[in-house]
Amino acid sequence: MSALELIQLNLLTPVVLAFFLGMAATLLRSDLKMPDELYQGLSIYLLLAIGLKGGVELSAAAPREFLIPAGGAVLLGLAVPLWCYALLRKIGRLTVADSAALAAHYGSVSAVTFLATLAFLAALGVPHEGFMPALLAIMEVPAIVVALLLARSRVPERTPWRELAREILTGKSILLLAGGLLIGLITGREGFAKVEGFFVTPFQGVLALFLLEMGMVAARRFGDLRKVGWFLVGFGIVMPLLHGALGIYVGKWCGLSMGGSMILGVLAASASYIAAPAAVRLSLPQANPTYYLTASLAITFPFNLTFGIPLYYAFARFAYGV
Repeated sequence: MSALELIQLNLLTPVVLAFFLGMAATLLRSDLKMPDELYQGLSIYLLLAIGLKGGVELSAAAPREFLIPAGGAVLLGLAVPLWCYALLRKIGRLTVADSAALAAHYGSVSAVTFLATLAFLAALGVPHEGFMPALLAIMEVPAIVVALLLARSRVPERTPWRELAREILTGKSILLLAGGLLIGLITGREGFAKVEGFFVTPFQGVLALFLLEMGMVAARRFGDLRKVGWFLVGFGIVMPLLHGALGIYVGKWCGLSMGGSMILGVLAASASYIAAPAAVRLSLPQANPTYYLTASLAITFPFNLTFGIPLYYAFARFAYGV
C-alpha cells in the first residue's frame, strides 16, 4: 500500500473518526459534553486493559526476548529529553522551566496513541510482540526524571524528591499500567481468560468513546496555537517524525519485528498528556501550561493520530526492506 492509502486507511477507522467527531463538536459549539466521571472510568479501563494484556504476554516471553528491547526503550526515554531540552533552550529561546516541561512531555509517551497504533496494525494484519505494553509502562518515567533533573539546579523552587517520586509513581497512568502488568504476569493466560470477555471484546468501543472526548479536549486547545508560535508548531511535528524514525531503528537493532519496531517508533514519537503534566505541575510550577499542553494535545497528538501512524508504518517498511 502507498503512503496515501495508509493514511486513508488510518483516517477511516472508527477510533480516528470518533476523534474528529469530538473536534467537530467543540468547533461547532455543540452542547456535547462527556461527564468527568465517565471520562475517568474510560481511562481507568483502557490503562488497566493495556497493562493486563501486556503482563499476560510478558508471562509467556523469554527474558532475553524482552530485556534487550526494554533496554532500548529506556535509552530512548533517557536520550530524547536531553536534545529536546537543548533545542528548546538554544533555538526556541524558552526558559529553563518551559524547556524542561516540554522535554518531559516529548520524552514520555501517549497511551492513546499507542492504542490507536495497535488498532491500525490489527486492521492491516501486521503481527507484533505481545509485550509492547510493558515498554509503554517503562517509557513513561525516565524522560520525566531526566527533564526535571535538567531544571532542578536552575529553578528557585524545588519539590522534595520523595514527594515528586510519589506523585509520578502513584499517578493513575503508572499505577494502572504497572499494576495491570503485574496482575497479568502473575495470573497468565489462564487467569486472564476469566476476564477476557470484559477487557478484550469491548476494548475498541471504549477506545472510540475515549477518543471522542480527546477530540473535544484537543479542539479546546486550538485557540492557544497562536500563543505558542510557529517554532513550537514545527517542533510538535518535526520532532515526532525524527523520534519515530529513531525508535524504529532502535527496535530493529534490538531484534523486534517490524510491527514491534513500528510501535516503539510511535512511543518515541508520542508526547505525554497524563503522567508528565502531573509531574511538571508539581515540580515546575513556573512552566507555562499553554506551551506544554498545547504542544502535546493540540499539535503532536492530532498529527500522530491522523498522519503520523501511517507514516511511521511506512518508515518501518522501509527500514525492514518490505
